[in-house]
Amino acid sequence: MVKETQECNDKKCPVHGNVSLRGRTFTGIVIGANMAKTATVEWTYKLFIPKYERSETRKSKVHAHNPICINAQVGDVVKIMETRPLSKTKNFVIIKKLRRERGFKEKLEEKEEEKAKVIESKTREKIEEKKEGTEEIKKEVKETKEKPQEEKQD
Repeated sequence: MVKETQECNDKKCPVHGNVSLRGRTFTGIVIGANMAKTATVEWTYKLFIPKYERSETRKSKVHAHNPICINAQVGDVVKIMETRPLSKTKNFVIIKKLRRERGFKEKLEEKEEEKAKVIESKTREKIEEKKEGTEEIKKEVKETKEKPQEEKQD
């Protein structure tokens, strides 16, 4: 688990540091690792709704401390465990990197493409609405200009 080339002197590391682990344990996928020593971990769970006699899938997302010796990247399946508050938003620490999620990058790319398509269609609709609105305003202006001239002639 620990690479010999990298030395871990992180105080918040569960293996080499002095942080105590307690409470809840989850297994999830790292969806973001842009912050320093922090990873965003997401997992899904099913919730049964008695009224409809169906279950729905929900997602939870938390920030977890990502020690140097573990160094989880986007798309890794990790095990996280609760600990004391490490910062304002971090109450979890990654304790183990389990495996790499297959096809995770492709799924992310597909989601980004879908978002781009939705945004593009919304902007097109807004542009068309503005065009229609300006055309209506132009017609009204023409009508108001023509009416006073007709009244003056009478």
